[in-house]
Amino acid sequence: MNKIPQNVLTAWENHVGPVIFTTVNQNNIPNSVYATCVSCDGKNRFLVADNYFEKTRSNIQSGSQGSFLFITGEDKAYQIKGRIEYHQSGPRYDDMKQWNPEKHPGHAAVAIIADEIYSGAEKIV
Repeated sequence: MNKIPQNVLTAWENHVGPVIFTTVNQNNIPNSVYATCVSCDGKNRFLVADNYFEKTRSNIQSGSQGSFLFITGEDKAYQIKGRIEYHQSGPRYDDMKQWNPEKHPGHAAVAIIADEIYSGAEKIV
């Protein structure tokens, strides 16, 4: 995807609560976690800080794709599906260290590249 549409970026700015981040293992068994340390690059990636991942990290290292679910203050849900990048250094990692609270370890910045975006059943991209 070239760029996350502005209406989705606006919805993200109004998200409430934690997000739900899902990966799958090598047997296609899903694993979902709540994530509170999250951000968006404003282009085509949502970022999640790997603070306490275990199964999620293993799934990512095995090549899992992922999905990322958030809800807005208006109770509208958005789901982002895409490829995952795991950054333990570099600009995305450095960015994560800026917004991830110091009390958390911030092992890596996990980037979900938005290939498909849905709002409920409506496919946006």
